[in-house]
Amino acid sequence: MQGTLKNPSYIRLQAGFSEWLRILNFEPTIQRDMPKMLTEFLKYLELQNCNHPHEIQETHLKNYLTRLYERPCKTKAGAISLNYIRKHLQVIKKFSRYLTESGQESFTVKLRIKGKASNVKSILTTNEVNKLYDATKDDALGMRDKAMLALYYGCGLRKNEGVKVDLRDILIEKDLVYVRKGKGYRERYVPLTGSNKADLENYIQYARPYLVTGKKDDALLLNISGKRLSGARAYERLQQLKTEARLTKNIGLHTLRHSIASHLLHSGMKLEQIQRFLGHSSLESTQIYTHLKHEQV
Repeated sequence: MQGTLKNPSYIRLQAGFSEWLRILNFEPTIQRDMPKMLTEFLKYLELQNCNHPHEIQETHLKNYLTRLYERPCKTKAGAISLNYIRKHLQVIKKFSRYLTESGQESFTVKLRIKGKASNVKSILTTNEVNKLYDATKDDALGMRDKAMLALYYGCGLRKNEGVKVDLRDILIEKDLVYVRKGKGYRERYVPLTGSNKADLENYIQYARPYLVTGKKDDALLLNISGKRLSGARAYERLQQLKTEARLTKNIGLHTLRHSIASHLLHSGMKLEQIQRFLGHSSLESTQIYTHLKHEQV
């Protein structure tokens, strides 16, 4: 399905969907990738002579997913991953939501994708997480690293959510972290207990004041220059901790989020509670962790 869209209505809707993602402050990677995936879906509809969203039937969706299952991967040998197909379905659902919220004729998506996610290898065991904590030092930056792990693992924040947390968002007395700039610009409160609370409290009281230089920054996590820690620098610091901990898995900040979700499910927390904890808009996004429930984590 090469080429550009030909249907004027679909061209307009694709542009509107892109703007909607931007206005709702979705992560940059989502703003970049989802419109491309939507274009692929709309091209498919054009080939099926389905020229308006209200004409979309469940058979169109089933046939499109079947086509994805059969499509070869463009970057490596074999078929495309189940996770990638899931992302396509998420795009279709978000497109339906965009149409509804913007007062346009929409369609219903009832399909679900069965099967295991392919990113199991990026889930850390509790022992591996402990090794990351053990790799932190006792100086100011080491205490900052523990606070970083508390946000990304202990609180399950997304990469952009963690670095955007301000000092005022850590509500120690209420045992909460306020996530004011979540995905889709949805705010939420995340519980703060145990060692996560202690690590953040120690960092705020004993380490952060030493990192503040010149003009004070409202950010919770600071770099050595006293500025807000960037997502790229947080990722680099995690890789340094990984090396110190002698871990071999390919991990990123999102791996910590995946890991805590799997560990909470393994400990018996209900899926609906994990959905709220992670800030997922739909339960389907949370269900990718269910296959890990009976595995050793």
